[in-house]
Amino acid sequence: MLPKKLQSKIDQRKAANALRKLGSYSLEGLGKDVDFSSNDYLGFSKNKSIFFRASEILEEQNLKQNGATGSRLLSGNHKIYDLAEAFIAKTHQVEAALIFNSGYDANVGFFSSVPQRGDVILYDEFIHASIRDGIQMSHAKAYKFKHNDLQDLELKLSLRAQSENQEEVNQNEIFIVTESVFSMDGDTPDLKAMVNLCENYNAHFIVDEAHALGVFNLGLVNYLNLKNKVLATLVTFGKAMGCHGAAVLGSEDLKSYLINFARSLIYTTGLPPHSVATILASYKQLKNVNPSAEEGLSDEVIKLNTNIQFFRQEVKNKNLQAYFIPSNSAIQSAVIPGNDTVKEISLQLKEFGFDVKAILSPTVPAGQERLRFCLHSYNTQQELKNVLERLAKSLHTFSID
Repeated sequence: MLPKKLQSKIDQRKAANALRKLGSYSLEGLGKDVDFSSNDYLGFSKNKSIFFRASEILEEQNLKQNGATGSRLLSGNHKIYDLAEAFIAKTHQVEAALIFNSGYDANVGFFSSVPQRGDVILYDEFIHASIRDGIQMSHAKAYKFKHNDLQDLELKLSLRAQSENQEEVNQNEIFIVTESVFSMDGDTPDLKAMVNLCENYNAHFIVDEAHALGVFNLGLVNYLNLKNKVLATLVTFGKAMGCHGAAVLGSEDLKSYLINFARSLIYTTGLPPHSVATILASYKQLKNVNPSAEEGLSDEVIKLNTNIQFFRQEVKNKNLQAYFIPSNSAIQSAVIPGNDTVKEISLQLKEFGFDVKAILSPTVPAGQERLRFCLHSYNTQQELKNVLERLAKSLHTFSID
C-alpha cells in the first residue's frame, strides 16, 4: 500500500485532471503523426550522417566497448571525452568544456557546488526545475526575479548593494541566472542588458542554452558575442543536437573546480563511448555549413528558422496572435486556460494527425495552461498551415475565439 500522504497527492492530481503518465512513443509511432512535440528541432536524432559518423569516430579511436565501466574519475574517462570536449570548446570559442551525463546533472552539479554559503543567487522565476533543484542543494541565498523583468532584477541588485552589512556584501558573490530561450514560453531575455547589470553590480552571469543551441546555431551567447561576459554557459545535447548529455562551457579553472566538487559528475558512471562519439558527430554536423548561405549556417538551421518565421506569419494570417506568446524560437506556445480544455483540444489535433502536447498546471501556473508547438526543420509549410487551421477550428468549437 502506498503511504496515505502520497496517495492523497495522487488523488489530488487526478481530481485536477493533471496526473502525469508515461506515453508509448516508439520510433515507429513517430511516423504516424506530424511531430509538433519533440525537442528534435533539427532532426538530428534521425540523421543518418550523424549515426554513421559516430561509428566512424569509434573505429578511428579503436573504441569497441558498450559501457564506460566507471565514473570519469575512475575508469570511465575514455579518450573520446578529450576529443569531444576540445572540439566543443573550440567551436564555442571558450577555454574549456566539461561533459555531464545530462542537462539535469550539469545544472544540479553546477549550482550545488559553485555558489557558496553567504553568496546570493538571483534567478528568473521561470527557470528550469533542474536549476532550482541545484540551487536548493547549495548553501547560498536565492531569490527569484519576475520573468524577463530587468527592472525587478535591478531593484533586487540595488537593495543588496544598499545593505547595511557592507562587509558581508563585499565578501560574498552574486550570481544572476537565466535561460536564453525559456522552455515553456519560447521567449528570450535581453541578454546584453543583463550583462550590463552584471558588470554594474559586480555579479557573475550564468546562461542555460538548452533550447537555443542548434536553433540559433551555437546559441545566443555566441551569436551576441557574450561568451567572455559569462561565468558559465550550459548547453544540452538532448534537444536540437539529437543525442544525449550536456556540457558546462567556461574557463579552465571552472572546469577544474567542477571536476573536484560537482557531485553529479564525480559520483556517477560516465557516458558510454558511443554517446560521446554521437555528441562529437552532432557538432560536426552543425558545423557542416551550406557554402552558398550568407549566414554560414547548416541547411537544417536555415530550414528551421524559415519554418519559425513562416509559422509566426501564419499565426497572424489566422488572427491567432492573442493566444500565442511572442517567440522567435522553435517553441511556440498558445495559452488556453484550463487543464480540461487544453487537453481536449490537444486530443482533437491528435485525431487529425498532429502531435501537439498540452502543458498542464502545475507544470505551468494555473490559468496559463497551453499547447506547446515545437517546430522542426523537417516540418513542411503545408503541415504548419494545416495545424493552425485545425487549431482555429477547435478554438471556435470551444467558443474561445
